[in-house]
Amino acid sequence: MTRAFSWMFCVFFFGVFSLSAGAGEALPAHGLWVWKNPPVVDAPQGAEKLRDFCRSQGINEVYVSFSPNGDASEEGRLAHLIALLHRSNIRVEALLSSENADEPGKHREKLLERVRAIVQFNRNHPADRFDGIHLDIEPQQRPENKGPGNLRFLPGLVDAYRAVRALAEPAHLTVNADIQNKLLKGSLAERRLLLSSLPRLTLMLYELSSPSDGETVEKKKEKLQAASQKFLDMAYAGLPDPNLAKMVIALRTPDYGELLPKMLNTLDESNRENQHYGGWARHSYNDYLKAGK
Repeated sequence: MTRAFSWMFCVFFFGVFSLSAGAGEALPAHGLWVWKNPPVVDAPQGAEKLRDFCRSQGINEVYVSFSPNGDASEEGRLAHLIALLHRSNIRVEALLSSENADEPGKHREKLLERVRAIVQFNRNHPADRFDGIHLDIEPQQRPENKGPGNLRFLPGLVDAYRAVRALAEPAHLTVNADIQNKLLKGSLAERRLLLSSLPRLTLMLYELSSPSDGETVEKKKEKLQAASQKFLDMAYAGLPDPNLAKMVIALRTPDYGELLPKMLNTLDESNRENQHYGGWARHSYNDYLKAGK
């Protein structure tokens, strides 16, 4: 009887654990950008205020700008921030930006050196480590890459994503990257190339509305719902591969002002049944701080 009871207990325990783990994996991302770190976090009670803001807004991951040039005290404060957020079950990704890392050579190598610095940071702080890397590579900002349908930079951008992934994944770091909707308007082959490069991408869905456009809240919600579903459908059209990237959708403060939390909730309500939808992200904590001054 003792053996039978023990066996039944194990079955129950592992069944409950599996259900809990599955439920955790199904949670959509609710992200937040934090630029100009360390000044933001080094302000009096800055780390605690960021944690409290995340708790109040249902944010479960934060993208913190990272520089490899900090001294030991700065590194210690960053580790403290990560530990503080982890205790509230908030993931932390190191945020790296570039306009030129799609180009092979010195620009891409500079990005990869920063990735190596993140890997080293995690070795130095195994208990308070980054969970992932968040890429903000914007070759579309250069004049030669502007214009509708101009995706000449896409192969180089994907090469940069893959190079970062090759360094990050052996070090148990996830990789996520910001993209503009222009990339989802490419051909089937171009979209397959993009969506197979990383496990997660974040679509910057900007300029649908503005606080002064005179539209009702319901109209703004309807517009956002239609646009988010349109771009999700556009991205994966003709691509049945289940291993393609999940899509997180990002909104920004200047487009919605105080309505931003409602709009983010609309994304979840509208797209939670879509297998490709990965959650939302909010740009940015810096805007929130500026509005509070």
